[in-house]
Amino acid sequence: MRFSVREYVRWEDIDAAGIINYQAYLRFFALAEVELFRSCGLSYKTLFEEIGIWLPRVHVECDFFHPVKLDELLIVEAFFGKLGGSSIKVNFVVRQSDVPDVVVATGHYVLVSVARGEFRPIPVPDLVRERLTPYVEEA
Repeated sequence: MRFSVREYVRWEDIDAAGIINYQAYLRFFALAEVELFRSCGLSYKTLFEEIGIWLPRVHVECDFFHPVKLDELLIVEAFFGKLGGSSIKVNFVVRQSDVPDVVVATGHYVLVSVARGEFRPIPVPDLVRERLTPYVEEA
């Protein structure tokens, strides 16, 4: 199952050529990621304070297919890929709202479950794994 957010390309997202700067996609991915976790009942506050884990990114990847300009509304889909022993892959697909068949970018993060404050990898907690599973789409 996928979760999506809608967000406009803002002034700070574009470069001198008038198209979205590659770095802006990380902002879009972060918005979709936090809401994906929240839709699973796992706000970052819950993950950090109640479950006691942090999820640092150890890998970030993005591919760009079509230029996007200021004030275009984008749909950012987020879903989980593989749930490893201590890692979680989060996938992203970005589409233009007015032409939803057009994929403008794709990407993914690999997050690692670490003990809060220790940065020591630990297994993804069972509660987290249980809540994320409905959103997993393995290739």
